[in-house]
Amino acid sequence: MPVAKLKEFLDHHQVKYVTISHSPAITAQEIAASAHIPGKELAKTVMVKIDGKMAMAVVPASHQVDFDRLEAATGASQAELATEQDFRDAFPGCELGAMPPFGNLYDMPVIVSQTLSADREIAFNAGSHTELIRLAYADFQRLVQPKVVKLSNRD
Repeated sequence: MPVAKLKEFLDHHQVKYVTISHSPAITAQEIAASAHIPGKELAKTVMVKIDGKMAMAVVPASHQVDFDRLEAATGASQAELATEQDFRDAFPGCELGAMPPFGNLYDMPVIVSQTLSADREIAFNAGSHTELIRLAYADFQRLVQPKVVKLSNRD
């Protein structure tokens, strides 16, 4: 989803947000540093397969998905990291690896780290490696309705 479409969605739902431009960066930690955002407030979208179906696992930039916890939280027999090949065509208009954590717009479940749910605000890639959107976590929760779980060994 190009950033314009995401902004249109947020505007339609009367969500207040801030767009943050930053120099090109790929890793979540680089993005957080470049945009001057604490790593715990930058939500990184990790594409996973839960019993063979695509899903978004959303954790702070400084965390990693714990797949045992993901399996336990979802009741899955297998949870694994998706390959780029698995999802490269699922997000038209987005740069690979920069998809926003709005799985509801892609008919995909979203599982979010309990740590992020405790933040007042979160920021995330807006479809490119040079732009973030920051908004209230409560608005993200209302629009996406993710499943909130202990998703990393730091939750």
